[in-house]
Amino acid sequence: MTRPFLFFRCIVLLLLLTGATRAHCQDDLLSSLEKQTNDSLRPIYTTATFKGTRVINGQSVETPGAHTLLFLISHRFGQLNSGAYNFFGLDQATIRLGLEYGLTDRLAVGVGRSSLEKTFDGFLKYKLLRQGSGPGAMPLSATLLATSALSTLKFGDERTGVRRLTYTYQVLLARKISPSLSVQLMPTLIHRNYVATSEDQNDVYAVGVAARQKLTKRFALTGEYYYLLPGATADQFRNSMALGFDIETGGHVFQLHVTNSQGMIEKFFIPQTTGRWWQGDLYFGFNVSRAFTLGGR
Repeated sequence: MTRPFLFFRCIVLLLLLTGATRAHCQDDLLSSLEKQTNDSLRPIYTTATFKGTRVINGQSVETPGAHTLLFLISHRFGQLNSGAYNFFGLDQATIRLGLEYGLTDRLAVGVGRSSLEKTFDGFLKYKLLRQGSGPGAMPLSATLLATSALSTLKFGDERTGVRRLTYTYQVLLARKISPSLSVQLMPTLIHRNYVATSEDQNDVYAVGVAARQKLTKRFALTGEYYYLLPGATADQFRNSMALGFDIETGGHVFQLHVTNSQGMIEKFFIPQTTGRWWQGDLYFGFNVSRAFTLGGR
């Protein structure tokens, strides 16, 4: 084989290798650009609008993550104005123990038991919309909530079977306005199968508002208020209001608060609140939650 021919073959081989390398680099570049383009077309969802699944008494738009089990202890002492004999309410208490489980990142189920009227409750919660940024993102989050509560206290009247049930339906609308401030609106319908008199309302309508102001990485102020729409229930009972303080400690969220409502589920604190803030009919309490991951995501 002559030298010129050998030199020509080497030049051809070098050109082929250079072309293949360039083609591979172009393919990698195109793949990277395509991935970046696809990522830029996806919305970035807002997280931690509220730190827990509860604001104070009421529920927030948050749900446990998929395969996450949340154990929640809610505790209320007696009225602060009950006097020194009752140690300003510390001698008296009501409690609710609850479990919440995330079937998916957006769908959760929960059950609980309250000492008040020996009540069992359960709920379904679905995050319909998620606030985010980017193309097609929503300006707010929306979560649907449906609950039922069964009182097992011995009343000694005609409250038997399904007449002991109360249902709650809520649309929770929330927006994280800034990294520190979140607000929430809660249109609410409560249906009671049993009411004491014909003047009482089986269907009670209310509108709640809530807010969370973050102070530091681990501390935040919270507040919520439920306004009863005009009717017999609004005439007999008070609007529920609560102010609280959230403390984040690792896997726990510890909430301290003061409220004029004794009950810790919608059946009680929305249509049956009797306490008056200006008269000191207040209950000091706390919520403690602990999350457990039960499976892969």
